[in-house]
Amino acid sequence: MRDYGLTALRLCVGAVFVAHGAQKLFGAWGGGGLPGTSAYLASLGLNPAYPLAVTLGVTEFAGGLMLILGALTLWASLALAVGMGVAIWKVHYQNGFFLNWSVTPNQGHGVEYNLVLLGALVALMLAGPGALSIDEWRSSNAEAQARNRARIRQV
Repeated sequence: MRDYGLTALRLCVGAVFVAHGAQKLFGAWGGGGLPGTSAYLASLGLNPAYPLAVTLGVTEFAGGLMLILGALTLWASLALAVGMGVAIWKVHYQNGFFLNWSVTPNQGHGVEYNLVLLGALVALMLAGPGALSIDEWRSSNAEAQARNRARIRQV
């Protein structure tokens, strides 16, 4: 059942990143789209803001889709973990640990949520995608092919 636990983690984390990437790229679910994301990144001192907004949005959206499919899980998780690291460093660290549940004005969220996502991404990098993934299917095919080649050599 361990592989299915990883699958559940991969699907949930992938869905979170697809949703956040869609907000950044397309303005879905109240997101700012590329203009809003670009303006926000510029306010953080991250320049050139527009190309960074495109890179961040595509990384989150495509990386989330790749996690959902279980395709190139290591690389998708690594790219998303870098994004989470930058978000912690530039946005959330100065707000402490906890989320701003009371929605206190002029106070952002702490690192709590981003740290959980970062931990989930590291777990997927270390443990793999789990069951029902393209990576597992490719791996099992490669192992079967290697076994077949070994049998042929023995003959």
